[in-house]
Amino acid sequence: MDNLLTVIIPVYKTFSTIDRCIGSVVGQDYRHLEIILVDDGSPDGCPAKCDEWAARDSRIRVIHKPNGGLGDARNSGLDAMNGSYVTFVDSDDFMAAGTLRALMDTLSAHPEYDILEYGVCRFYGSPKQEMLAFADGEYRNIDDYWLEARAYAHAYMWNKVFRRALFDSVRFPPRRAFEDIFTLPQLLGRASCVATTHSGLYYYCMNGGGITATAGGNELRALLDSHMRVIGAYRGKPGFGPYYMHVLNIQLSVSALTGDAPRLTDAPAGPLGVAGASARLKAVALRLLGIGGLCRAYRLFWRACRLVGGSGAVPA
Repeated sequence: MDNLLTVIIPVYKTFSTIDRCIGSVVGQDYRHLEIILVDDGSPDGCPAKCDEWAARDSRIRVIHKPNGGLGDARNSGLDAMNGSYVTFVDSDDFMAAGTLRALMDTLSAHPEYDILEYGVCRFYGSPKQEMLAFADGEYRNIDDYWLEARAYAHAYMWNKVFRRALFDSVRFPPRRAFEDIFTLPQLLGRASCVATTHSGLYYYCMNGGGITATAGGNELRALLDSHMRVIGAYRGKPGFGPYYMHVLNIQLSVSALTGDAPRLTDAPAGPLGVAGASARLKAVALRLLGIGGLCRAYRLFWRACRLVGGSGAVPA
C-alpha cells in the first residue's frame, strides 16, 4: 500500500491564488494524501474557501486558528498529521502534475531516504524567473549535502518531502522571519540520508508582500542569526569557502541596513571558491580590509547609493 503523505498548506490572505494551489495538490495522481489546510486567521474569504474544498474532497481537513505566523501554522499542521511523510506547500504557490507520484515512488524504492529534495521554478511569472534543478543523488554525509550541494542556498521547506519522525522533537519558531533556514539544520542533524531527484517541480511564485521581497534589517538579522548558529561547525571542511561568502553577503546587508557590528569572523585562509566579478571583488576587499573594514566600507557605499539613487535596496 502507498505511504500516506501529509501535505500541509498554511493559508493567509491568498484568496486570489488558493484555488490554484489546492487544485494542484488535489489533482495529483498520487491519491494517498492527507491534505491539511491551516487557516491562520485570514481576514478575507480564504477560510470559507478552505471549507469549500474540504466539503468536496474527504482527504482535506481544515484547521481554523488565530493568526500566529507561518511557522505557527505549519506547527498546527504537524501536530494534527497522520502521514508517515510530510511536505509543505505555500498557498500562493503550486506544483506540477505528477510531482507527488514521482517523489513517493522514489521514497518507496528507497525507504532509507529521510529527506527528498526536488526542483523549483523560482519566482514563477516574474522577470526573475529561474529554474533550480537537481540530478538524482544521495548524501549519507550530511555535511556534503550542506556544503558541496550548497543546500544552504536552497534551504526551503516546500520543495522537500520529510520523514515524519524528523519532526518528533522539532518545530518551527513562531513569528520568526526566514524560519526555514532556522529549522532545516535541525532536521538535517536528525537525518541519516538526504537525496535529490530530477523528478517533480514546485512553482514558487513571487509575492510582492512576502518576506523575500520586503525583508529589512530585522528580518535579515534573523536570517544571519540562523546561519551563525551552524557556520562554525563547517569551518575548515571542503566547500566552506562558498558558504562563507554566502553568509558574508547576508552580513554585509545587515551591516548596511542596521549599522550592527559584524557577527561573522574573518575569512578562512585559502581559496574562497568565488565566481563572478562582484564576488571576486568582495573577496579581495575582505582580504585587504578584514570583515569589520569591509562592513564599514559597504555601509558607506550603500548610503552613497541611497543619496544618488534614492533606493533603500542593498547593492549586490
